[in-house]
Amino acid sequence: MGSQVSVDMRSVRVVIVGGGFGGIAAASQLQALNISFVLVDMKDSFHHNVAALRASVESGFAKKTFISYSMSFKESFRQGVVVGIDLTNQRVLLEDGTALPFSHLILATGSNGLFPGKFNQVSSQQDAIQAYENMVKQVQRSQSIVVVGGGSAGVEMAAEIKTEYPEKEVTLIHSQVALADKELLPCVRQEAKEILLRKGVQLLLSERVNNLEELPFNEYQECISVRTDKGTEVATNLVIVCSGIKINSFAYHNAFESQLASNGALRVNEYLQVEGCTHVYAIGDCADVKEPKMAYHAGLHANIAVANIVNSMKQRPLKAYTPGALTFLLAMGRNDGVGQISGFYVGRFMVRLAKSRDLFISTSWKTMRQSPP
Repeated sequence: MGSQVSVDMRSVRVVIVGGGFGGIAAASQLQALNISFVLVDMKDSFHHNVAALRASVESGFAKKTFISYSMSFKESFRQGVVVGIDLTNQRVLLEDGTALPFSHLILATGSNGLFPGKFNQVSSQQDAIQAYENMVKQVQRSQSIVVVGGGSAGVEMAAEIKTEYPEKEVTLIHSQVALADKELLPCVRQEAKEILLRKGVQLLLSERVNNLEELPFNEYQECISVRTDKGTEVATNLVIVCSGIKINSFAYHNAFESQLASNGALRVNEYLQVEGCTHVYAIGDCADVKEPKMAYHAGLHANIAVANIVNSMKQRPLKAYTPGALTFLLAMGRNDGVGQISGFYVGRFMVRLAKSRDLFISTSWKTMRQSPP
């Protein structure tokens, strides 16, 4: 899809809502094809949040994880908050009253979660980077840190802290017995546990924090008391929560009320078109596709959506999206990790080569056609 499309595409105007991994992949492809588009996001820069946890512990790292939209997409980027979608008149409505007309719409709104794993707020690049540098200071100041939530983000967070600051006490509290994501092979989940134990992370498994609403998050204090439902009490200086990821449906939930899945994602057909709307595509986390929510999958979805916009204009058959065998890599500090590729176990050496050292940062800078700092 590198060459320009020869048919008359002047009637095509694509609006992409959300500038995460799926959004920038779609925008860069449309740009290469010389197809008119507008990318809308509340931030002024793309956040490579795959590396957000390392940016929380390593000073100077955060600047590598935020990439200016306007440098890449020029006047095809619009910073703003989408408050609604007018399907009748085919317009995306922004908080400032602007209406962006579209012939095709790509919804790539991603998911929301707590900082530092996610950074979903109206912000400048400079302020976003500073938020992570401030977090690094909180981590550096703390001798004892509790990470709440032992999914993949919590596992990686605990490992990043222990890799950068081996002398700190790190406790990971998880309500389940097995760590990381349930889609992973049991041997991968077990090895993730072994890596944490080797690094010296204290594990409290099958325990749920029951005073979470009373606790300060991401903020050093002399003594914070974390209590669990099993009666365990942990005294700590810092609490980092790595759980509670939710689909970000704010922009579209009114317009597509009848097409929402129970988790807020949009029900799509095999071509990633929202049910009943052939000119509207959902990609990434907000698409109700039976696979784990991952940056890699969002990029694959973007390929399908852009190809199908072109194919529909050329009256060609549409491309179907088929989820493949799971590839999932856990970076557990820059020197360790475990995962699976196409359903097969891979160990530390492969994961370190593929993800742990760089966390795919160079891939995002390449997609945005910029050079990293």
